[in-house]
Order: sequence, then C-alpha cells, then structure tokens
Amino acid sequence: MRNRRPALAAIAGAASVSLALTACGQSGAARPEKGGTVGIAMPTRASERWITDGNNVVKDLKGMGYKTRLVYGDGDPERQVAQIQDLVTRGVDVLVVAAIDNRSLGKVLQQAADAEIPVISYDRLILGTENVDYYASFDNEQVGRLQARYIIDELGLEDGKGPFNIELFAGSKDDNNTKYFFDGAMQLLQPYLDKKRLVVRSGQTGLNKVTTLRWDGATARKRMKGILATSYGIGKVDAVLSPYDGISMGVLGALKADGYGSGAKPLPVVTGQDAELASVKSIIAGQQTQTVYKDLRQLAEVTARMADDVLNDREPTLNDNGTYDNGSKVVPAYLLQPTSVDRTNYKEVLVGGGYYTDAELK
Repeated sequence: MRNRRPALAAIAGAASVSLALTACGQSGAARPEKGGTVGIAMPTRASERWITDGNNVVKDLKGMGYKTRLVYGDGDPERQVAQIQDLVTRGVDVLVVAAIDNRSLGKVLQQAADAEIPVISYDRLILGTENVDYYASFDNEQVGRLQARYIIDELGLEDGKGPFNIELFAGSKDDNNTKYFFDGAMQLLQPYLDKKRLVVRSGQTGLNKVTTLRWDGATARKRMKGILATSYGIGKVDAVLSPYDGISMGVLGALKADGYGSGAKPLPVVTGQDAELASVKSIIAGQQTQTVYKDLRQLAEVTARMADDVLNDREPTLNDNGTYDNGSKVVPAYLLQPTSVDRTNYKEVLVGGGYYTDAELK
C-alpha cells in the first residue's frame, strides 16, 4: 500500500481528463487490498462537532473495509504534530488531517511524503506545504455570506432601515477558514458599514482585531464583555456577526450578564455555525438567532470516498480545482454547500434531515 505519490501526481494532473485512470495505472503503484489503515487527526474534543466528525469518518471508513486510527490534538499544535508523526511511523496508508494550526505541519507532512503517504486536508486547509493532496470542506465564503445575509434581512437594511450597531467576531487566526468566513460576510456587510447604516461602536473592524483564538467561547465572552463596558454605556447592540456556535454562546453569555434578553433590552441578532445542539436549543428558545448547518455526515462520506479512491488509484470526485491556494500549491477540493437555519426551518432541515430528533431538541 505504498508508492502512492506517483499515482497521486498523475491523478491531480489529470483531474478533468477522461484518461486520468489510465495515467494512474501507468504509475506502477500497487493496488491496495481492503484492510489498509487510515490515520485521522482531529483538532479537539472541546467542540461536539469535532467529536462527531471523528466518529463519522471512522464509521464510513470501517464500512468500506478499512482500519482507522483516530487521534485528537486537544487544541495543542505540538501535540498534533507528534500524533501525526506517530501515525506516519506506524505506517498508515492515508492521513486525514483537520489542522489546529494550519502552518505548523510542514515538517511532519514532509515525513509523510517521504513515506509516500497521501494527505487529505479535512475542513481546514493546511498551508505552506506542497504535501497536501486533496481538500474536503464546505464552501467557506458561502458560510459567511449566509450569516451576513441573515443580519441584513433581519434588520431590514435593504428596506432602508437603520442605522444599527453591530459587533464583529471571527474565528481563530491560525485557521485558514477564518479568513474565508470573514471575507464572505464582509462582502455583503461592508457596503452598509460604508454608508453608516451599520456602525461598529467598538471600532474593531479589521480581521486582526476580531479573531478568537481556538474558537474559544470563554475568550469571546471576555471580549464581548469588554466591548459592552467600553462602547455601550449608551445605546445597544443590534447584531453580532459570530462565525461559530461556541463563540455565539460566549457572546450571548456576556450580553445576558449585561441585561440583554429583557423586554426593554432585547437580545441582538446573533449568527453562528455548525448547528451544535446547545445552539439549536438556544435558537428554539429565542436567544441565538441563526446558525449555519453543515451536514458533517456528508463531509465524512466525501472524505472516506476520497481516501478509498486514492488507495485504489481512482480519481477522486472534485468540484474545485482553482480556489484553494495554500501558498505552495492549489489544492484540488470537493466543497459541500451549507444551509442557514433559524426558528422557521430547524424542524425541516435538522429533524427532517435526520440530524437531530425532536427528543434531542427538547
């Protein structure tokens, strides 16, 4: 189950050519047998979504006949590097990696390349190395656009309403997705900021001012508490652009501690992402306003099929061969589409789609 790199080069070079399989066949790579091992490196167990991701990928790969080794870095980049190094040493046949720090993996992925182990970047694009073969994720700019569109619609900005006060939050600075989420949102929000129909009273508008290290809810709560204390002695927050449910819950904690949530001081529009159980319950209760649902079952399935294709010298199904430049190469990708969810459609999307049961949401 080795000698994968020559075959991968042939596959990637012929991503849209019907003779791709022939090219792979000429690489000389031996066809693997079922029962190979896929190493899966996930970033943390602090967020329920990553536990779900890990379990889903393992389930799908085992269903295809592969063994798996699943590890969690628990938010520590050095620990994740050591874990991936161990997976390489153990001789896994493919690596699936959701990076903690997307620039920390260059050396260990070179070791993987030297061992001819293909690498699939999972959800978060790994930067600064040519040793990433494929990328499986969602349309990350669309996530931001869905969040911004929700704010625009809820505030009635297209109907000329305003001005409104908004505060901006972004994800972890060491996660490449952070930029895509934020850029997607700001494409739609910036015109209203320029016209003063949206006002950021804290003055914190640049991406470097609004990131939240490790996507941590407690960090977001502390920052929101500071913004309320220094910028909202008079007036109220009308909207918060939050890129992730864990951050949203931290923001809501600060808002409620400041008296928001009463009739005289209603909670602002608060967006989110990942449809985590606590946030969906919060949406149902009328607190968090919206989340962006990404069906992690689909992402796991796409990734498992990608690994299976690579191990069998087949061209993986791709739908983006030009967007995701990691600084060393354009990484061929498969992108899934996210869905905006609020109180009006959560039953249809989440319960109807089998993601949650009614009982789980009570």
